[in-house]
Amino acid sequence: MDVKEPDLSGTYTYADYLTWEWEQRAELILGKIFKMSPAPTSGHQRILGNLHVPLWNYFHGKKCQAFLAPFDVRLPSSSRKDRDIITVVQPDICVICDPEKIDQRGCLGAPDWIIEILSKHTSAKDLNIKFDVYESAGVKEYWVVHPSEQTLLIFTLDEHGKYQGSRKPYVSTDKVSPKLFPNLQIALDEVFSEHSG
Repeated sequence: MDVKEPDLSGTYTYADYLTWEWEQRAELILGKIFKMSPAPTSGHQRILGNLHVPLWNYFHGKKCQAFLAPFDVRLPSSSRKDRDIITVVQPDICVICDPEKIDQRGCLGAPDWIIEILSKHTSAKDLNIKFDVYESAGVKEYWVVHPSEQTLLIFTLDEHGKYQGSRKPYVSTDKVSPKLFPNLQIALDEVFSEHSG
């Protein structure tokens, strides 16, 4: 049986998202469908794994949990009902410290920390659309990893709910820590290393 794809020019909710049966992974941002790029490259997956190792070690046995894509994060604006949620994203990594936000379908509410790894297909979305969505949803810390340039941008919410970032990107020789978890130190040379683990 052929599965009909939704009309990409339409406007949808999470209730609609749950009915889609087509194979293409997609995100729903402010009611609009954004198809995700084909399977991530080996470089993308290597960086994802290299980032996940220190996070898993740090959070193991703690209240906060790190999740890897694909993992649905629903960002309600007011109502938490499926038919009213118009944003569902799949960050590469998200860290959630409120166990009440985690359910069988993923996360309902803003994670504390999100990490996105750019690809040529997602750069504009991650640096513009998702930046605004994560900021307005109250994601406290947002990291954007640029694999080909081997750089990292870090944004943290200020007291006015606006992202503030470093004046220049962090590079592979830097060691960085999230503002939320200052005892977690990540060496970027290991993140960008071509030898996982």
